[in-house]
Amino acid sequence: MPAADDDTLFPFTLPNLCKKKVTAAFDGGTISSDGGVFLLVGADRRLGLIDRLATLFPDTRDLAQITHSMADILRERIYAIACGYPDGNDLDTLRSDPAFKMACGRLPESGTDLASQPTISRLENAPVLRDLIRMSRGMVDLWCQSHVKAPKSIVLDIDDTADIVHGHQQMSFFNAHQDERCFAPIHIYDADTGHCVTTILRPGKTPGGKEVRGHLRRLVRRIRLHWPKTRILIRGDSHYGRTEAMDWCESNDVDYIFGFGPNAVLAAQIFPRLDACNVQRAIGQLDKVRTFAATRYAAKSWLRTRRVVARIEATAKGADVRYVVTSLKWGSAKHLYERVYCARGQAENLIKRHKSQLASDRTSCRSPLANQMRLILHTAAYWLVRTIRDAIPASEALASGEFSTIRLRLLKVAVRVRETPSRIRLAFAANCPDAALFRDLVKVLIPHPT
Repeated sequence: MPAADDDTLFPFTLPNLCKKKVTAAFDGGTISSDGGVFLLVGADRRLGLIDRLATLFPDTRDLAQITHSMADILRERIYAIACGYPDGNDLDTLRSDPAFKMACGRLPESGTDLASQPTISRLENAPVLRDLIRMSRGMVDLWCQSHVKAPKSIVLDIDDTADIVHGHQQMSFFNAHQDERCFAPIHIYDADTGHCVTTILRPGKTPGGKEVRGHLRRLVRRIRLHWPKTRILIRGDSHYGRTEAMDWCESNDVDYIFGFGPNAVLAAQIFPRLDACNVQRAIGQLDKVRTFAATRYAAKSWLRTRRVVARIEATAKGADVRYVVTSLKWGSAKHLYERVYCARGQAENLIKRHKSQLASDRTSCRSPLANQMRLILHTAAYWLVRTIRDAIPASEALASGEFSTIRLRLLKVAVRVRETPSRIRLAFAANCPDAALFRDLVKVLIPHPT
């Protein structure tokens, strides 16, 4: 019988089935519900991610008193996030989980337990600003180095998202649009691959021109250390189309396409096209007529004229005109708006994966530095899950699955672990619906000699 003070192991009953009594207890032994953590291990080895982060993280602890290495603590925390455990408190239980222990290089039964929540909390609160900058730069370096050769061009989507706070954390602002106190972290993605390049914690307000210019300058300069000849296109909505940002891009051979707000001067320039749309819709009794126009425009704060593209739409409810400003000289107005600019909408889906499916909005620390550290950890988890998804054959339905679906189908897999003096045996559920895919991914992500 279990100890009297451990009531979680006491048996309980379920309704009878076919005249047979059903009893249950949490006494199944060394069983883990996260057998798919081994896929995360393979993804981590392929990227070399966590070991790289550990080298960038300052470890000021007394070496004689260390039980858990920095790499082990980071690995445990990032794997837990990817498996759906975003809180450090979860590690108080997971530290004894046999699958997590094996993923961190420890024996499942006889090995020492992993780090607990207090150690995790100290880790998140340890870095100073210089350390976080070094880690963020290191992740950009790792992303660049993951390419076999420098690409001819890349498209970077920049956007921010509301991160509602749960108290009066430092650097949180009241946002009138959200009607909440929040952060507004910036996310930057590689549009071609969906790779999260970097995430930056910031106050819950619209970024100003100098701030946008600073973020772009630091990122582009880091990328060009690796790819000096790669063409870079920055895409963002209207509050990134600041004068300072566009001036800097033009001075540093960086292309951009940003949303742009309407004004009376632009409205006068495109009025003939809008009037023609209204006439065409009325004559043809159509629900909607859409056309495009391109013009040159210079705001009072601009040093030069710039190309502005307008999407003009006449509907039964009235006119709808949207503008973008760009440094691109090629392409028709329709192509630039529909094919180039509107494609940035995919970044919003990527932010949803990062934020809601990997819980990167769990920025509940008091210190903004600790919250930035959490963003880095969640971004690392994003990298690992995305690497697993990229390894799935295109013929499989999960090749285009959401991160939450991949977690449910491939990471949350039950496994019984048995350790003997000579070997460790993993017994996965016999009726696992994705057993064949899981086995193939192990071969791809964790190659080993037969």
